[in-house]
Parts: sequence; C-alpha cells; structure tokens
Amino acid sequence: MSRKLPYLLIAFAAVMWGLIGFFVKGLNSAGFGAMEIVAIRVLTAAIILMLTGISFYRGHLKIRVKDLYLFVGTGILSIVFFNWSYFTAINLMNIPIAVALLYTSPAFVAVLSFLFLKERINRKKLLAIVMTVIGCTLAAGMTGHGGTSYSVSSILIGLGAGFGYALYSIFGKIALRRYHPFTVTLYTFLVASAVLVPTTGIVSKADVLLADDVWLYAIGLGIFPTVIAYFAYSWGLERTESSTAAVVATLEPVIATMLGILVYGDRLGSLQMLGSSMIIVSVISINISIPIRKQKNHYTV
Repeated sequence: MSRKLPYLLIAFAAVMWGLIGFFVKGLNSAGFGAMEIVAIRVLTAAIILMLTGISFYRGHLKIRVKDLYLFVGTGILSIVFFNWSYFTAINLMNIPIAVALLYTSPAFVAVLSFLFLKERINRKKLLAIVMTVIGCTLAAGMTGHGGTSYSVSSILIGLGAGFGYALYSIFGKIALRRYHPFTVTLYTFLVASAVLVPTTGIVSKADVLLADDVWLYAIGLGIFPTVIAYFAYSWGLERTESSTAAVVATLEPVIATMLGILVYGDRLGSLQMLGSSMIIVSVISINISIPIRKQKNHYTV
C-alpha cells in the first residue's frame, strides 16, 4: 500500500483539478464573471498558503526584490491569464472541450522550451504537437453526432488557457532554480491577488459572496482544486518519477469530461471525442518522452 500511496495521491490531485468546473459553474450562476472567479480563487489560495507558510514554512517566506519579475510571470502572465481563459472557455463551451483545449499546454511547453530554454524537440514531441493541433481542430472546430461547433473566438480563448498554463512551466522552471516550490507557489498567488483584488472590485461584492451557499463554492475553489491538489501532487511527485506522475495526472480531463456529461448534460460528437482523445494521447506521449528521473522541483498548480 505504501508503494501505491504516491500514485493514489497524484490521482487524487488530478480528480480535484477535474472537478474545478463544478465550482466555476456555481460561482458563474451566482453572477460572478470570469475575472472575478479568478480573483476569488487566487485570493483564497493566497490566504491559505500564507497561513500555512507562517505555520510550517517560515524559512521559505523571503524572496529577493530583483526576482519579483519571475512571480509576475507565474502570477500574472500565467495564473491570471490561464485561469481567465479557462473559466471563460468553460462558460462558452462545454467542460470536456474546454479541458481538451487546456491540455494543449504540453505542446506549447515543448515549443516555448525550444525557443527560450534551448531544449530539443525530438520526433516524439513533434508528432505529439501535430496530434494536438489536429485534435484541437476536431474537438472544437467540427460538429459530430450530437456535437456543437464553436466560434473562432471561443476556440482561441480555450487555446489561451493552454498557452497560459504552459507559461507557468517556463517561468516556474527558472524560479525553481532559486527558490523552494512552496515559495514559488505562495508568491505566485500573492502577486496574482495583489493585481486582481483591486482591479476586479471583488471586495464590493462581498455580500453576494457570503450569501446562501455561494461562499461554499468560493472556499471550495480555493481549497480543493488549488491548495489540497497542489500538496497532494507535490507529495506524490517527490516519491515518483516526474514522467510517471504526469501520465497519472492525465486523469484530470477524464474526470472533467465525466463531470460535464453526468452533471451538466454536455454532449460530444464522434469527431469531438476523437479530437479530445488525440490531445490526451499527445499529452502522454510528450511526458513519457522525458528521461525518467526524480525531480523534486516539478509541480503544477
């Protein structure tokens, strides 16, 4: 059982991420826009992480001012942009398609790493990128039996989620050379909160946030698919190979698809199912092309 526990925790984290659409839909129904929902998520996570840091990680609370740009990259260019794009896509499309477009991120990572980190693109990665492009075309651009075609703008927003998600890997990889994973995560959410709380005016809607069961969606969004998922994934990752963990984490789109179909009545056409499957296969193929070694500083949020 002890050998299986790391994989179970990684799978648990993937399940938590897959349920994010539930909280987003709930807050959207309460009248919150995409940016307001992003503000709720990052602020809740920042508060929880700060309390955790004060209690358990006091030695990892300091950063150098000159490194602040790294957290502008992870917090604003990635987390804010990624969450806005993803939450908007969830509301414009159905959950399975939004998640499929989000999972174009490994293809973006491969290209960005080649351009900025000088990492090689081998044949397997190139094939995965091609499969991702074809998968996106099938998943979002065509109509199958019971499927729905989507506008160019909604497809681009969905792809924006994948691109923003990929940016976190680029900025995060540089930040992790200098700081502990907890420090990177904490300041990512602090910077995002510092930008979003005043600009979205979320404080002025505190009465709505505290009404009925809306606060449960807000707290749930910050705790389950954010803080708890991060800690579960990180704990499991320290005890497994990063490539294996990444493959296990692809359980997320499966859970999200099940949530969309079973809870919200989303329907996928045959071509859309094929396209979504191609994207997931490309994710797995890119990850298993990475040399198997333990990386304690590889994580996701």
